Amino acid sequence: MSETRYVIDPVTRVEGHGKVTLLVNDAGEVTQARLHIVEFRGFEKFIQGRPYWELPLVVQRLCGICPVSHHLAAAKAIDQIAGVTQLSAPALKLRRLMHFAQVLQSHALHFFHLASPDLLFGFQSPEQQRNIVAVIRQHPDIAIQGVRIRKFGQQIIEAISGKRIHGIAALPGSMNAALTLEKIQPFLQGIDTIIASCERTVALVQTLTEQDADFHLDFGYIESPFMGLVGPQGELELYDGNLRVIDSQGQILVDQFPCARYFDLIQEQVKPWSYMKFPFLIQRGTENGWYRVGPLARVNACTRIDTPKAEQARQAFRQHMGAPAHSPLLFHWTRMIEALHCAEAIKLLLEDPDIQSNDLQRSGVKQHTGIGVIEAPRGTLFHHYEIDDEDRVTRANLIVSTTSNNQAMNDTIRKVATQHLDGHSLTPELLNLVEVAIRAYDPCLSCATHAVGTMPLQLQLQTESGALLQQLQRNSDGTITA
Repeated sequence: MSETRYVIDPVTRVEGHGKVTLLVNDAGEVTQARLHIVEFRGFEKFIQGRPYWELPLVVQRLCGICPVSHHLAAAKAIDQIAGVTQLSAPALKLRRLMHFAQVLQSHALHFFHLASPDLLFGFQSPEQQRNIVAVIRQHPDIAIQGVRIRKFGQQIIEAISGKRIHGIAALPGSMNAALTLEKIQPFLQGIDTIIASCERTVALVQTLTEQDADFHLDFGYIESPFMGLVGPQGELELYDGNLRVIDSQGQILVDQFPCARYFDLIQEQVKPWSYMKFPFLIQRGTENGWYRVGPLARVNACTRIDTPKAEQARQAFRQHMGAPAHSPLLFHWTRMIEALHCAEAIKLLLEDPDIQSNDLQRSGVKQHTGIGVIEAPRGTLFHHYEIDDEDRVTRANLIVSTTSNNQAMNDTIRKVATQHLDGHSLTPELLNLVEVAIRAYDPCLSCATHAVGTMPLQLQLQTESGALLQQLQRNSDGTITA
């Protein structure tokens, strides 16, 4: 039986670039789906030989979307190398404030700019309607709300680090500077508005999900374990905590697993058709050990959220969608529950006088290894460094959130293609549905493999020998040509 290959190159409305190939047989059945990451820069290699204290500044250049997450994960690792086991309370609270602001602005960017066109207009609405410009025209209040939430988070990052993107804040065992009352006051005046906006957005995504519940719950449905950081009582934790893994039925497989021993919990597999690796739970092996991370995983895995409005939203989500929930499209709902939590947490920290304290520095006896783990917007992020006696990096290992979701994205693509591909003709609607499946995970392909470059988006139908039978191309102006 011969097979036909479809290619989507690159995937759009995600951070970074990749392509998708679908292989179908003569009966039109999907036999294979692959998300390829096709370009490579290799941060893990070229930071070798650099002095360790440069790492928080250097590694955030992996990405312009979530630089703060890399900055703080690296900072947690170099704290350990500097021998600092406990930051001062003011330094820790400043880092947490910066991190909450990062998650808030990133979640707002994804939901309002990348996902909302599909949710508001429908997944098979006209091509020219599925973009942020159409949202601004037809739903200006929603678009403005998104801009305000993201701007607020970015401004806090700027106040702490000096820049909205690629600033400098964390030092070994320290933070660069405290916040002044003058800088804090405008945020205190605006935070209640941001909390209210996040509440409205949670209600909006719940309404949009329930209006078409059958599609949302069935689209790309797969089951998997979930992993995330939790606090001592199992509460949602974004900056500190230990690892919890639950199985597809919600039973806890691993709890309070020390981050410093992550390599005893997960390993990475390499496959020849992608630069992105495939992590798996060691105890379950390469075939059955893949898992998911990110907002859906964290809301599924945690016992509670320790801010009241977000906890109420979490309970409503679990009541309506089940525990654990599995549909990839539910990432959008949980993403905005986390945004609400971040807004509430930001308010508490802005009211804390410690963030104005200059008691920021701690020191210790230098170590040769540091491991920093944090919950980035897209999921659990690992930074692992080793240095020599001259303070130069000899080994670096980064496992980013998108990498952990790699196998899940491939399986979700295959499920969507199985549900919606007839195997005979290519349509713009099919192209978008495959992208919708990937977009739900909010992948940052730049972080995962440090991809660069721009390419036209092409969906191709090929024979096994490579003969081109049909092609669709999305052009830079949004038009589609055959």
